[in-house]
Amino acid sequence: MLLLHGPNLNLLGEREPAVYGSATLDEYVDVVVKAAGERGLDVEARQSNYEGELLDAIAGARVRCAAIIFNPGAFTHYAWALHDALAAFDGVIIEVHISNPNAREPWRHTSVVAPVADGSIMGLGMLGYELAVIAVAELLAARHGGDVPQQ
Repeated sequence: MLLLHGPNLNLLGEREPAVYGSATLDEYVDVVVKAAGERGLDVEARQSNYEGELLDAIAGARVRCAAIIFNPGAFTHYAWALHDALAAFDGVIIEVHISNPNAREPWRHTSVVAPVADGSIMGLGMLGYELAVIAVAELLAARHGGDVPQQ
């Protein structure tokens, strides 16, 4: 499974703690790795501030990952190239956000990722990431007759 983070999420723990909390990106990754391990899933974690690197990560996941959990950051609202790359991915896609974009500025209310995701989890902080792993495991099991692929 690919855990993918977009722009500025490398600043978690420092950036706007009133909105994003005090947990660091490494702490989010650790929670996902633990939850995934409990379900027999391996995790590859990547973060980039560059859309092209995120596109390359999604393209690479097509041949080695059964699922993507993706927090696209601000790219959520306008990066149609990410939408297209995700649309070409045959596995499970869960969009996750630490804060609730729908409770923030109006420009954050649109997601170009949601139409190609199996589900979106917003506003639940660290719990949202744990729920995303559960969703991935359940959806993979449903698609594979009860067996969850490790990747």
